[in-house]
Amino acid sequence: MRTRVATPIRVLICDDHAVVREGLARLLARAEGIDVVGSAADGEEAVAAARELHPDVVLMDLAMPNVDGVAATRRIASQEPDASVVVLTSFSDNTRILDALDAGARGYLLKDSEGSEVVRAIQAAARGEAPLDPRVARTVLAHSTAPAALSGMTAREREVLALLGTGLANKVIARRLGISEATVKAHLTRIFRQIGVRDRTSAAMWAREHRITAP
Repeated sequence: MRTRVATPIRVLICDDHAVVREGLARLLARAEGIDVVGSAADGEEAVAAARELHPDVVLMDLAMPNVDGVAATRRIASQEPDASVVVLTSFSDNTRILDALDAGARGYLLKDSEGSEVVRAIQAAARGEAPLDPRVARTVLAHSTAPAALSGMTAREREVLALLGTGLANKVIARRLGISEATVKAHLTRIFRQIGVRDRTSAAMWAREHRITAP
């Protein structure tokens, strides 16, 4: 009976720092079953390389010149649907995380990850899984609860929350919506309960993180 030899995972490394690309290439060269097929120094190069090399996994930095990692991810996900993009970046803010995942990234790691975690993430992505740093997973989980919280709000409450997220004071929100300031405060009290926060600052942050806009 012939033993089937597993095909190596083809990896494309995309980062604008040569030292990072070289370090990742050395790390992955030591990992069994992984073959680095190319590298790119910016998003435009990443898209072109993915189109030419057809990698299984793309390690993608976010802050790159010309075309950033989010835009490059969106184009690769559209043009090379069999390639799994795993973001590897130093950015852990909610907006970047959600933008990258919305663009089609399958996984998201931070650059302080251990080398073994990067290898496992590549292997997981190649299997069709979604490797996420635990810190990133918390953001994704919080974002996934937004529809449930919003479903319990009235249209007016959502308007108040959206305006709060833009940094407006209660008095300005009241004038904008043609209601009293006391009514705004009453809406906010209910909104706080709905989204699980205790003050308007936290509610404003929640609104921005979840991209709440008025209906």
